Amino acid sequence: MKKRYYLGEFEELVLLVVAGLQEKAYGLSVTQIIEKDLKRPINMSAVHTCLYRLEEKGYLTSKLDGATNKRGGRRKRLFLITTEGKMALQEVRNQRQFLWSKIPSFQA
Repeated sequence: MKKRYYLGEFEELVLLVVAGLQEKAYGLSVTQIIEKDLKRPINMSAVHTCLYRLEEKGYLTSKLDGATNKRGGRRKRLFLITTEGKMALQEVRNQRQFLWSKIPSFQA
């Protein structure tokens, strides 16, 4: 039986942003894209919680980047999408396309 992937709407957005940022995805960069490009106000702690939840599900991996003076010597955690994460996004995309195709004469 085929493995099923489950993503909430916000998880899907965060996973898409991480995939788009590739190796530059971290809490602040993801938050900024959601706020600026999607015009959706969001709390950075919600993004961090979602990033860690996606990592627990196996859809993301993370690593610590080097410390910088700009960040006061602190390191940032960079997130990368995994093969499982890509498969989850593909399944969600296919499901959405299927459902959209079932709406007769829908015009936005």
